[in-house]
Amino acid sequence: MNLVLDIGNTLLKVGLFKNNNLISYSEFNEHYYDNIKYILESNVILYSVVSNVSKSESKLIELLSVRTQYICFDSSLKIPFYNKYKSKSTLGNDRLALVSSAVLKYPNENILIIDLGSCITYDFINCKNEYFGGAISPGLNMRYKSLNSFTENLPLLKPKLVNYIIGENTENSIHSGIINGIMCELNGFIDRYQNEFNEIKIILTGGDSKFLFKKIKNSIFANSNFLLLGLNFLIELNKKK
Repeated sequence: MNLVLDIGNTLLKVGLFKNNNLISYSEFNEHYYDNIKYILESNVILYSVVSNVSKSESKLIELLSVRTQYICFDSSLKIPFYNKYKSKSTLGNDRLALVSSAVLKYPNENILIIDLGSCITYDFINCKNEYFGGAISPGLNMRYKSLNSFTENLPLLKPKLVNYIIGENTENSIHSGIINGIMCELNGFIDRYQNEFNEIKIILTGGDSKFLFKKIKNSIFANSNFLLLGLNFLIELNKKK
């Protein structure tokens, strides 16, 4: 079996794959080490990989390296596309995994992957299997938190979908500004890409994708396992023969 870990800014997502099928999925927000140790002791796992956009997890990596054949995100990693990104050393593991998953599912197509997580990332790969990059902006919850953190009087609110443009009080104005702002951004990006590239697929994934999906036009919803599928694909591509 393969063990894939996606360490984000808020959650650790864990997938167990057998014969390229996801057979187990878990989420943890703390006690990473003990939970992964238990999973390793309870299953026969041959390979593992970690996508980490959060803090360093050297103890966890050491555990995986001892118990499994650990696939490292370094310069020797084989990827299923031509990476034209100009600062490869700063390209997040999560973005590499998302593009790999898109290539696996939709080979030789123009694809824009939008990941709605702590940050919103946009990644484009063309029909020639070339990846150049995309864009990064603040995510949904980050926008709510920033208004509260960087002002004296604005409250911290929970995200709420709204249909109005005019907020008639402070709370409604915050909801309108953030929700309508994100929707204009997302749909604006989609329009720009569709105007520039023919026959482009728009893929949505990430923790907030289900929350916002119905308001985003011309898109395909991919569940939160989309990144995990890409990580498993990278294991299969990099297994020692």
